[in-house]
Amino acid sequence: MKFTCITVEKTDRVGRVTINRPKKLNALNISTVIELIEAFGQLRDDDEVGVVVLTGAGEKSFAAGADIAELMKLDPLTGKEFAARGQSLCTLMENLGKPVIAAVNGFALGGGCELAMACTLRIASENARLGQPEVNLGTIPGYAGTQRLARLVPRGIAMELILTGRILTAAEACDLGLVNKVVPAGELAAAVDEMAKLLLDKPPFAIKACMEAVLHGTEMSFEDGCRLEASLFAMTCGTEDQAEGMKAFLEKRKAEFTGR
Repeated sequence: MKFTCITVEKTDRVGRVTINRPKKLNALNISTVIELIEAFGQLRDDDEVGVVVLTGAGEKSFAAGADIAELMKLDPLTGKEFAARGQSLCTLMENLGKPVIAAVNGFALGGGCELAMACTLRIASENARLGQPEVNLGTIPGYAGTQRLARLVPRGIAMELILTGRILTAAEACDLGLVNKVVPAGELAAAVDEMAKLLLDKPPFAIKACMEAVLHGTEMSFEDGCRLEASLFAMTCGTEDQAEGMKAFLEKRKAEFTGR
């Protein structure tokens, strides 16, 4: 697929996906969502990519929500299809098996906030703004925003934000745990690169197992979550990276992980 709404680059085992509609504040029209699904599918299957970064073009917006012109044309049937498509994208991102870092460089509203929440980690610039203002348009979040927000911040806070449409500053979002770190705008790229390098330095199978344990284990009962954790722990015990990590620790040297 030839991309017209996004760009995809690969350097040093990092896949970089940029929503490239700056004149529209990187609004998520249907074509953009379809291209993102294709791009993340490719990056998931690319063994040369260990971490993915998602951001928006320009300095104003990560993704400023859905394209209102398209939303106005939806009826109950097409509205359900619209939401399902966006939810599929977010599920793909969340379960990529590789860390996805959101570099939130500006507005992350509506669908943009939902994309950020589907990422593994979120690093925001000081000028970022996050929120789910759909209620102001007579509708509700459709890309699983009601579900992920209530899992990332206290339920009462999530309810308030969704019911009022209040927009959070980057600092407020960080205080609530919605983003992991806030940095000056000029330092965002460096902070994201630093996090990507830190993650790439870890054993890939263990990273994937950690993500699966947290993502899926917390949706289970505590007992079932513990059983999942034990199974994933057992699987790491058969890897070369686990043997190398243990040996390196005992020999007081840096481990050299190979992904096996």
